[in-house]
Amino acid sequence: MPTAPTLEELAPAGHDPARDPHPVYAALRARGPVHRVLVPGSGETWLVVSRDAARQALTDPRLSNDIRHSATWDTDGGHALGRNMLQSDPPHHTRLRKLVAGHFTPGRIAALRPRVEALADALLSGLPAEGTVDVVSGYALPLSVAVICELLGVPEDGRDVFHAWSRELVMPTSETAASAAGARLAALIDDLVARKTAAPDGTLLSELAVAGRDGGLAADELLGMVFLLLVAGHETTVNLISAALFALLTHPDQLALVRADPSLTAAAVEEALRHQAPVHSTAFRFAVEPLELAGTAIAAGDAVLVSLAAASRDPAHYADPDRFDLRRTGPAHVAFGHGLHHCLGAPLARVEAETALRRFLARFPTVALAADPATLTWRSSTLLRGLTDLPLRLGQR
Repeated sequence: MPTAPTLEELAPAGHDPARDPHPVYAALRARGPVHRVLVPGSGETWLVVSRDAARQALTDPRLSNDIRHSATWDTDGGHALGRNMLQSDPPHHTRLRKLVAGHFTPGRIAALRPRVEALADALLSGLPAEGTVDVVSGYALPLSVAVICELLGVPEDGRDVFHAWSRELVMPTSETAASAAGARLAALIDDLVARKTAAPDGTLLSELAVAGRDGGLAADELLGMVFLLLVAGHETTVNLISAALFALLTHPDQLALVRADPSLTAAAVEEALRHQAPVHSTAFRFAVEPLELAGTAIAAGDAVLVSLAAASRDPAHYADPDRFDLRRTGPAHVAFGHGLHHCLGAPLARVEAETALRRFLARFPTVALAADPATLTWRSSTLLRGLTDLPLRLGQR
């Protein structure tokens, strides 16, 4: 039986889809909304590349987030770091989400803006007035880590190590390294939960620890919840902040608009979400029963992967979709997903990214890329896509 092609095999000769997957998605989308592809390390899946089919797939109850509906499932390997909202369906998903949803409302997140601004300003003060810096490691990453750790209540002595382990899990360099990172991260989370259980302090992590102690969360659900909030709460935002800066600096006309009118920073974030989707694809869905998706027959147990990046550049909905345009009108992007699993942290990501961009551009009125855009490295996985570094030349008034 022939094997489905990978994205690399579908790419034009000499083109690297990790650096820019959109030409591959465009070619697939021209042939139809759903395609059979091979995802290395995960097997064959149906890849959804149109906006309409994406929204259909993300609201079809016959497509489950639970890996146990996969035709190839035989172990709990998919839940190595607990069961979380991303891997659950109603009613379990509903119960888990309700436990934390109140902490991520637009009102609660808006109240955090002054603290995010203070953290951003402190990091910017540590950057040189002039010279070349990597804004991923020097700004986007430490800001995102600090914000989510403060929100959850992770003490500073646990912040330096968890990012490296979480990055290995979401963008693995090898199966062995990912397994080791998972074990270390699980041990770190267990230690944090034990400390919060012994001494509750009113933080979100403390609330979850108490819920685990009192039976509101099973042990694997508690582990999975903390893991998801810690990892999803910073990995995606690091990618968003750096991708938004990259997009503005490679589109000087759009950067000029933001500099002339800083209120357009929010529009820059939204267009970066569409144009450079930090969440590349959703988690895998699995067909509970045979179904038809945008004219394609999906067998029970088949995996379905929805490309949010491809859906947000669908020319059927976005005029000239490859153009980065702050004045764009039309339907909203789907970078945060759609339906029951729409990103819980969307308000936080927006506040962080807008604050990060606004404060950075205000402090450095002259800034430029310090490398050829074509030479920058993008790390990509099934779920995420982001710059490994973003070297910029800085200047001040």
